[in-house]
Amino acid sequence: MSDLAEVVTLKSGAVLVREGDPAPYVFSISSGSLKVYKLLPDGRRQITGFLFAGDFLGLAIGDDYVFSAEAMEPSVICRFRKGPFRLLVKQSPSLEHILLHRTMHELAAAQNQMLLLGRKTAIERLAYFLLDLPGRDPARPSAPGQVRLQMKRAEIADHLGLTIETVSRVLTRMKLNGLISTRSPHELVVERPDRMRQHALGEV
Repeated sequence: MSDLAEVVTLKSGAVLVREGDPAPYVFSISSGSLKVYKLLPDGRRQITGFLFAGDFLGLAIGDDYVFSAEAMEPSVICRFRKGPFRLLVKQSPSLEHILLHRTMHELAAAQNQMLLLGRKTAIERLAYFLLDLPGRDPARPSAPGQVRLQMKRAEIADHLGLTIETVSRVLTRMKLNGLISTRSPHELVVERPDRMRQHALGEV
């Protein structure tokens, strides 16, 4: 597959694709992380997901990208033209299986996101996000409870359908209640995972 790939190096904040641009490529993230988002008619931004090493982008059929994608940190991306990539998938059952598994995972993630935005309170949304995030970046294993936050508070807010003030307030409350401790603006530790899980499930 490496013979078909063109390597793209992105600086933090660099845009990979813009919504509405022609979509001739499929992307695979080799290292780093991206945020994927759409702009609403009123100018607000909805971040639909965060992608990490091993994730694919642009697999959907369509002539134009229906999202924008931007690097949250220095990132390395492999870019494939759709035609040769689809032919490769047909010829490689193992790759086809990987993509099917990832597609199913993305569908489940989209369903969870709909539930978060439609039914969950602010603390439930943030608790679920903090518990789920480490598993999204398996290429950088974390210590138990460790959560790396490559994204900014405003980006978490745009992903969870909250204001940045609400995100900051809930994180402060979690810290005061001993649920989390912060090591830096980009790293925290879930100190009471069982209690955090109860919040995520709405059992508190």
